[in-house]
Amino acid sequence: MSMSKPKIAVVGAGKVGSALAFLLNRRGYPVAGVASRSINSARRVAEELKVPAAVKPEEVTTGADVVFITTPDRVIADVAERITARGGFKPGQVVFHTSGAHSADEVGFVRRAGALAASLHPLQSFADIKMAMENLPGSYFALEGDPEALPLAEQIVKDLGGKSFSIAAADKPLYHAAACVASNYLVSLMHLATGLYSRFGLTRAESFEALLPLIMGTIKNISQVGPAHALTGPVARADGPTLESHLQVLKDVGGQELDLYSRLGLYTVGVALEKGGISAEEAKKLDDIFREGFL
Repeated sequence: MSMSKPKIAVVGAGKVGSALAFLLNRRGYPVAGVASRSINSARRVAEELKVPAAVKPEEVTTGADVVFITTPDRVIADVAERITARGGFKPGQVVFHTSGAHSADEVGFVRRAGALAASLHPLQSFADIKMAMENLPGSYFALEGDPEALPLAEQIVKDLGGKSFSIAAADKPLYHAAACVASNYLVSLMHLATGLYSRFGLTRAESFEALLPLIMGTIKNISQVGPAHALTGPVARADGPTLESHLQVLKDVGGQELDLYSRLGLYTVGVALEKGGISAEEAKKLDDIFREGFL
């Protein structure tokens, strides 16, 4: 006989909150209710789960053992404070937020009601609810907050089919910055690359289609040998003349593009040195080439 799962409530029926409600319910977690600023958003999820929908979160949180506050980051603290003030939390409850940038203290107000505060952030990006449900299993989650809440956080992640690691509150901004580089800035780099291809006649869609096998091949290489050893190309070969020709054409594209290419190039010289493919002398020459391109 398996242990019974805690009852959950979700406050904020966006992509992550909705996906958590659906997935955890499938894994045997009863749902006390779903609250959202818009009753329609709450109903979309609640009706499918046959549970109450509410605009006032305290109406659904009181019946739950675990509360997820999955509102936009900027209102998490206000929402936690309002629910606490209205008697919506009780001793022994665990209150999670799912923000990557903020520590558990963002919902610290709930401790006044005797509840535990923690954060559980999926290291993943979601285009919509359906994609969130597909992407959450297999994802890593960063856990942080009141020590008594962390075993439950680990259990929830396991039930979601994810993996987890714990971090200190002070490391949350650095953790989130790195995630932005890996996800958001990858999007920006693809935008930059497809824009450059579109300058010689391909549409952005055609450009991306052409570059996608290269991108996927690169990701595969990184997964097999790690970032430094996966580096190929002119920096890894210390091919100065090719890089100079790149900088020359990028001057006609625009200052921002030239600057970004040069700064990324300079960083990449360090990666090539780490890989061991170029000498210190070659690295110095490449450094000089890239510094020419800075704004």
